[in-house]
Amino acid sequence: MKNKCVLVTGATKGIGWAISQRLADLGAHVVGLARHTDNIDFPGYLYACDLSNAGETEEVLRVIREKYPVDALVHNVGMSAPESLGQVDLAALYQSFDLNVRVAVQVTQAFVASMKARKEGRIINICSRATHGAVNCTSYTAAKSALLGCTRTWALELAPYGITVNAVSPGPIETEAFRTEHAIGSESEQQILAGIPLGRVGQPADVAALVTFLLSDEAAYITGQDIGVDGGGTLGGR
Repeated sequence: MKNKCVLVTGATKGIGWAISQRLADLGAHVVGLARHTDNIDFPGYLYACDLSNAGETEEVLRVIREKYPVDALVHNVGMSAPESLGQVDLAALYQSFDLNVRVAVQVTQAFVASMKARKEGRIINICSRATHGAVNCTSYTAAKSALLGCTRTWALELAPYGITVNAVSPGPIETEAFRTEHAIGSESEQQILAGIPLGRVGQPADVAALVTFLLSDEAAYITGQDIGVDGGGTLGGR
């Protein structure tokens, strides 16, 4: 990854931060997008952007496109709001698709022409094990499933240009958002752990390790795949 330029959305927290830090440690030039950027010692070039605003996003992308030769994209930003069927808020449904899918499409379209011209590039979509089905997650599951569909479609379209597109689907990961819903020692945490064969919650670094591999030259023959980082949580046979 040395001297490669990688754009990461949602780059200042949790998984996005771990990916950005690992990329920087490997010698990559990291361009981060995040809503909150104050007082953050980011390991690269950080741009404040409310990605839920398509117009603002387009303007920031224009600035980045004119300044950096982006080689790879990591679509990490997303949102999840628990909701049972019958209580799905349509505004939240639209917002979930907007942030999880529209942003990925918009950012990719801003840089895909230059990648095709160079006949190389990497695109990683952070999806979720929720695409296998998750209780009380209609909006999130639907949006991440759509992003997974984009992954496979883009992989087919971009393969002739030497561009690979893959999805990484984390299970429960030790982030601030996760702990807000599942405190250490809580009943909800125990329920989560009971469904993970490896018996622990994952770390952001676990996800970052796979993402950086898929961005590397060693992964040049891997495309259109959805790879789980979930401690075996999606396995059957238990």
